[in-house]
Amino acid sequence: MAKISVATGLRTLFTVVGLLMLATLLYTLFTDGLPFRKELLTPWMGATLIDFYINVVALGIWVAYKESNFISSILWIVLLVCFGSITTSAYIVVQFLKLSSQESSQDPMYYVLLRHPNKNDTAPQRKHSSVMILRILFSILGAVMLVTLVYTLVTDGSPFRVELLTPWLVATLVDFYINVVALAVWVAYKESSWISAIFWIILLICFGSITTCFYIAWQLFQISAQDPAYLVLVQHGDRQASTWHSVLFIFEHFVLGLE
Repeated sequence: MAKISVATGLRTLFTVVGLLMLATLLYTLFTDGLPFRKELLTPWMGATLIDFYINVVALGIWVAYKESNFISSILWIVLLVCFGSITTSAYIVVQFLKLSSQESSQDPMYYVLLRHPNKNDTAPQRKHSSVMILRILFSILGAVMLVTLVYTLVTDGSPFRVELLTPWLVATLVDFYINVVALAVWVAYKESSWISAIFWIILLICFGSITTCFYIAWQLFQISAQDPAYLVLVQHGDRQASTWHSVLFIFEHFVLGLE
């Protein structure tokens, strides 16, 4: 069997989940009508939307960094806000399609995550780094989501109730967890072992954007305040590649199974 690259595997994965979300959105629109209805905005739907859009903030910052053109940045971010994980998936697929065959075979995640394609390039350090701003931003956003979660639990009880699962809440949860898949792929790429990767991914699944914010803030505290913030996107130079090689193995079999 032909060897399937991680670039092909991830491109296929996000094509599939993007189409899944598009189908979910269309089905919910046709069967339950428009989502802009007051009765749909229950306390847990409100908490889910806050959770969802905090993750969108994280993804939007990455998109803004990736795009060299201000207009294209704004366009993609607007699409993220309006269409959520459909846009996330489409954007990631586009980034993988832009890779050369050499980049795809070397370290596709590196080239997808960073704006500059050359690993040997070193961007000049800025006098006023954005690292401190981002530390504060994600610390605040994580605290906001934690307060929202605790408040909703206290005032509205457990979210594990059948009556809460309206069609639009289910669609929102699908949307939310597809974005979590994107973040989980990044975490798996970043982490040096399966144990730490699985630990963080479980926390992402259970606590959503609280984990997203804590993880990003923690990564930002691993670098100097004078360093460029984009360093948090990629692996540390001395990390072991075992986790990512295992991810590659899984995606090879995933894609071959689709064929």
